Amino acid sequence: MIEVLLMRTSLSGLAPGLASRPAAATLLAIAVAAVGLGPAASPAAAATIPAGAGSYSDSRPAGTSGPTTNTGAPVTPKLTTAARDKPVPTNDWWSSLAYQRYGDNPYSTPMYGHPLTYQAKASGLEVGYPTTPAIVGDGRQYEYAHKADLTVGLSGLNSPDTKADAWSDWTVTPYWADGSRTFRATIGHGMPFVYAKGSGGDARITTASTPTVFSDQGNVLGITVAGHHYALFAPTGSDWNVSGTAITAGLGSKDYFSLAVLPSTDALATYRKYAFSFVTGSQVAWQSTGSTVKATYSLTTEAKEGTERGTLQALYRHQWLHTTDALTPYTYVSPRGTMKVRESASFTTSQKNNGVVPALPASSGVDKARLAGHLNEVANASDPFSGAADTYWTGKALGRLAQLVPVADQIGETATRDKLLGLMKGRLQEWFTAGGASEFSYDKDWKTLTGYPASYGSDTELNDHHFHYSYYVYAAAIIAQYDQAWAADSAWGTMIKHLIRDTANPSRIDSAYPFLRGFDVYAGHSWASGHQGFAAGNNQESSSESINLSAGLVLWGAATGDNNLRDLGSFLLTTESEAITQYWFDASQQVFPASFGHDTVGMVWGSGGAYSTWWTANPEEIHGINVLPVTGGSLHLAREKAAIKRNIAEMERENGGPAQEWRDLLWQFEALSDPAAAKAKWDGVNGNYEPEQGESKAHTYHWINTLNAVGAPDMTVSGDLPTSAVFSKDGTRTYTAHNHGSTARTVTFSDGRTLSVPARSTATSTGPGGSNPDPEEPGPSTGNTFRLKTGGVLTTATTDPAGADTVASADGVNRDGTPYRPTVYEVKKVNGKVASGAATAFRLRVDAGTKVGLAPQVRVSYDLTGDGTFDRAETFRYFATDPVNGWEEYTQASGAQATTGSLGELKNGTVRLEVWNALGSGTSQVQTGTDAAVLKIPYV
Repeated sequence: MIEVLLMRTSLSGLAPGLASRPAAATLLAIAVAAVGLGPAASPAAAATIPAGAGSYSDSRPAGTSGPTTNTGAPVTPKLTTAARDKPVPTNDWWSSLAYQRYGDNPYSTPMYGHPLTYQAKASGLEVGYPTTPAIVGDGRQYEYAHKADLTVGLSGLNSPDTKADAWSDWTVTPYWADGSRTFRATIGHGMPFVYAKGSGGDARITTASTPTVFSDQGNVLGITVAGHHYALFAPTGSDWNVSGTAITAGLGSKDYFSLAVLPSTDALATYRKYAFSFVTGSQVAWQSTGSTVKATYSLTTEAKEGTERGTLQALYRHQWLHTTDALTPYTYVSPRGTMKVRESASFTTSQKNNGVVPALPASSGVDKARLAGHLNEVANASDPFSGAADTYWTGKALGRLAQLVPVADQIGETATRDKLLGLMKGRLQEWFTAGGASEFSYDKDWKTLTGYPASYGSDTELNDHHFHYSYYVYAAAIIAQYDQAWAADSAWGTMIKHLIRDTANPSRIDSAYPFLRGFDVYAGHSWASGHQGFAAGNNQESSSESINLSAGLVLWGAATGDNNLRDLGSFLLTTESEAITQYWFDASQQVFPASFGHDTVGMVWGSGGAYSTWWTANPEEIHGINVLPVTGGSLHLAREKAAIKRNIAEMERENGGPAQEWRDLLWQFEALSDPAAAKAKWDGVNGNYEPEQGESKAHTYHWINTLNAVGAPDMTVSGDLPTSAVFSKDGTRTYTAHNHGSTARTVTFSDGRTLSVPARSTATSTGPGGSNPDPEEPGPSTGNTFRLKTGGVLTTATTDPAGADTVASADGVNRDGTPYRPTVYEVKKVNGKVASGAATAFRLRVDAGTKVGLAPQVRVSYDLTGDGTFDRAETFRYFATDPVNGWEEYTQASGAQATTGSLGELKNGTVRLEVWNALGSGTSQVQTGTDAAVLKIPYV
């Protein structure tokens, strides 16, 4: 599929490494010719729009083009009259409804809502539920491709096109009209229902094969098609008629009906309850409080019959891992792993805030003279921008310089710091002034700001704006840290805010730009293609460049005193970090199909993922594309150190040895998990290599040697300031924070440590904590997240090897609620105060092999003073394992069965986790030593 898609590609994410690879340049030329990109007529007149000290144009530069079809013809959004004045969120999972990329398809390409998939056609909406993955592209891609089980519409409907009629944060309503009939269908992420409204015809369902009817209750019909179960709901008083593959129902005086994909036939009664509670909108609300980011996902509904306003939602893995809200036993298959169903119109997730720092802390591991020499190589280069002319490569060059400014400042090289700042200001100001060789132009039809010279379809296909502009926002944030006047709205800040509004607009009522454009709040990550014109849905390759925008928002918001933008950046970064962890790196090894022989993907598609990039099959770039650029916003990757090690190991296997071309990027990636190994590779080369084009020897040297001195990021601890981080080595933690504010402040970390940070300064301190070097005294005195370690230990260490312990048989007796020969894990000498609103959480992998009827169960107990008496015990409901080889996930979401005692302050206390088989006649296993073997206690 990769080869086929490339000839019709958006060239999404094609940029990194392209200019230095002749084969890729040839490929680009072929692809550009294939899609017919050509110059558009120059505008009759262009106006310059002031924006602080800067400006942009309301028309494109002469000889350039805006959004086009694949033949090069200009294209405008495909919207109904009702939606025409609303900014359309391009780069979404459903964008092909609005962007007609291919002239012969006025409907849509496949859209992956999950669990359902969709494709618009003349007679209505195809609906599918792909549950079996295919491995394609020489084993490099897995996909759950759209295949219609049925088509929902009206009798006789034959619409010449489909338009986008309405949308909200993760739902959309396509519209059909043929002169006699009108039809709408509201669909969305996580929605097992399709909510239909129509006039001029009967409700009509056309199945792909003759259905099997398993329930006929008049206006409620249960059918099975292609092994998938669906329920059809017509208004009360109607009756479904089945004739071969055609199923119809008269609507009478009503205009609504619905259908749902069922997890099982016995779920029909539950789903029937919500059949007429029509979803009318979706909205996420986020809040960054201290060291925690919370998000609430809510649906609005309308009762078409009766008074029921609730609904059912299927949560993605990155969501249900971080919610304590009750979930039903119902699940669905998806390309992102198991989706779990909640019976409610809302749910809330809570995650630790992944901090962003302008630079790693000062350390004794860095030779200042050597670092100064590397800095001068960049600052005194004949062309510090390496010939960059377009938006992407200019951005890369700005990013390279931005990383060095706080590093130069850290070692007292203020002249170099100021020279770098001057270079960045000068280039940004060129771009931020209309009428020159480079400028930004606003498209009133698509409500977007495009930089010219454009690159990689950022103009003709609205691709990758969040990738390109991330570097501008990040660079501006570093400038603002040192020169607030430059960043003022009256100066150059207004232009930066335009780029932010174009890519990550937090407003839903801004008439100039859409809400969050390409960030899919429910999917948990951004999409790169502006038109989504692929059989595999939309895609994103460089998730790390998307993170770069979020990190830039955190730093820009902090530097300019805009806490709302800062907190938006925290929400986006924290959410996408978990999506990357699960869907790009498969850190829990629960997402990729067993038949897909890779530990990571370079690209995520709506239908699955691919071990590939748009421009090369070089393993270094497949692995590195989701690492670059390495910044203080990259620390979140260290949450999954075992996944980093697997990632590097696979790259070296596929590469036939260590990295050569993008070695600096991959050294820095490895340093987040194993700084000593990365330093050994750096030392082995001794500076004799060519940096990746967004990197420099100065930055790589500082990054690797700093982490080798202070240790890898300790992601078990977070600060209550988003611009803070913690590192750990040999039992010592290093705490750092940057205070952008005008007054001193104290940063409090989740392990109880405090750090006083002067105004507009960085502060660093060290103290005990982190992994305990003494195996006889497991566990730290502080911390709230522990891994299970073989030998009965709970530990904050993240370097222990993965393993597994045996859980004894229940010997055929019901042991529900009472530990029987449990496997026990403990940590002693724990201190902490109860965290408001928090609860005990755990994430375990268990496996019963092929044994039938086993059910592991967990109890977590707290001895508050370490005196041997447990003051609090929480027993959770057991988890029934399946008789299939392979790990299954057991979490606190199973629900509490019994609780005794009360939580209180831990003073040299003991925490114990017991796991036993509540049912069955065989042993099972529980995994140890990984991030999927974790207990989190409700303490700070």
